[in-house]
Amino acid sequence: MTDKKKPDDVDPESGAGASDSGESANENANENADEEFIEAEGPDIETSFTDADLAFLTANGAEPDLAAERLLDLQRLQAEYVNYRKRVERDREANREIAIAEVVKSLLPAIDDLTRAEAHGDLDDGPMSIIAQKLRAGLEKFGLTVVGEKGEPFNPHLHEALVQVPSPDVTSQVVADVIEPGYKLGNRLLRAAKVAVSVPAEN
Repeated sequence: MTDKKKPDDVDPESGAGASDSGESANENANENADEEFIEAEGPDIETSFTDADLAFLTANGAEPDLAAERLLDLQRLQAEYVNYRKRVERDREANREIAIAEVVKSLLPAIDDLTRAEAHGDLDDGPMSIIAQKLRAGLEKFGLTVVGEKGEPFNPHLHEALVQVPSPDVTSQVVADVIEPGYKLGNRLLRAAKVAVSVPAEN
């Protein structure tokens, strides 16, 4: 004898039976629950993976060997991403330092003019003195420092010797005078200092 469905067992809109719609609703509910569980409890690519992540994979039906392989893949992907992010940040910082160095280097002739004017007493007062102070203060914020001082040991990496003066008062090469100061921006040498060097006198 053939079973007949009652009219109220049929969805009037879709034509599907009540049992069919119930099964679909249950399947959707289970999928949503699984998605929420994975989102809340699953391994995060931004974090370090541990044995707990392997346990999570095996607890969700994965074979132990397959779960370990997938975990290694995730760890490898995480390491590649972290290295990529570090490389991008390092390159961005290097490009920033190069750009700042080029701008500051283009201003060095103006700083030289201000230094010479100050040595002649032209910056004792007036607006130029204030401008010079503001310019130097602004450049110092970027790490600009002067290279070359009278009396310091001669360093060929920082100093350019224009004159050598034998002296019985020194036992090693010493900066006797600074002809033109050099400048560094952080650890980057923008320009070597041009100096006169006292060298030990020959007996």
